[in-house]
Amino acid sequence: MRVLFDTNVVLDVLLRREPWAKEAAAIWQANDEGRIAGYILASALTDVFYIACRHKGLEAARVAIHTCLEAFEICAVDRQTLEQAEALPGDDFEDNLQIAGASIAGLDAIVTRNKADFKAATILVLTPTELSAQLG
Repeated sequence: MRVLFDTNVVLDVLLRREPWAKEAAAIWQANDEGRIAGYILASALTDVFYIACRHKGLEAARVAIHTCLEAFEICAVDRQTLEQAEALPGDDFEDNLQIAGASIAGLDAIVTRNKADFKAATILVLTPTELSAQLG
């Protein structure tokens, strides 16, 4: 299964954000073990860097980016992705961008802890707990 990791799920692991870190780490581990193929949007890396830097400092932010580049495949964000995201309903462009990126890349699912933000998705949307249950 090819899965787009929502930026917040990535940050939950990298910043050990409770109460979500344990569930997010379980699916990250599934990615590391090759049981799923994890993807993130290229634009998510700027958010990861900014938030990690703000919470943990510059060196931790650089480590976070390196970790993501090692762990995930990267979905491009180009004009087509931006236009498709802009055309989606909803008031959160970042979430729409993730939906568009996952769709264009032909991914099977998006994993997020807030499914309500992904109502416009035409692909499967799962929480980390739901994805873990599917993986057994």
